Amino acid sequence: MNYKLSGIIGAIWGFSGTFALIVLAVWRLTPVAAESLGYSLTPIQWLALIGNVLYMTYAEGYRGFQLAFAPRFAARTLYLAKNPTPLRIILAPLFTVGYFHATRHRMIASYALTTMIICLIILVRFLDQPWRGIIDAGVVTGLIWGLISMVYFIMLAITSGQCACSPEIS
Repeated sequence: MNYKLSGIIGAIWGFSGTFALIVLAVWRLTPVAAESLGYSLTPIQWLALIGNVLYMTYAEGYRGFQLAFAPRFAARTLYLAKNPTPLRIILAPLFTVGYFHATRHRMIASYALTTMIICLIILVRFLDQPWRGIIDAGVVTGLIWGLISMVYFIMLAITSGQCACSPEIS
């Protein structure tokens, strides 16, 4: 393994910075989601809650994180450990997510997804309870699945020294 100390520091910063941001989102959304359970939910609302949790676990957690984001995130983190530059180290969380030094397609996808998430966050804030909590419950489950996937793929990358997917570096 051809790691440099600065690269290891950058990789730790990239992983922990991104991981902490997602943990913060889970931390902030969990009380809102739990609050919705304090309401006397109608059968339609229970159906929406269960359906949304199942859908978001699959779409966000499994398809979004486990199949796409987490393997690439691990690949970019491992790449950073082996190929550090001052800019990549300083902005490691942004590098590992794919905001720069990435293929054109990866950067467009990263920025578009971030913009879409921000717009959805703004729109969901306009919802009243229990609907806001119903939506947030699904988001929380998807994010928790994502955090577990990130740890899994990072551990896989650390133990094997390689990743199954491309880091999509430009």
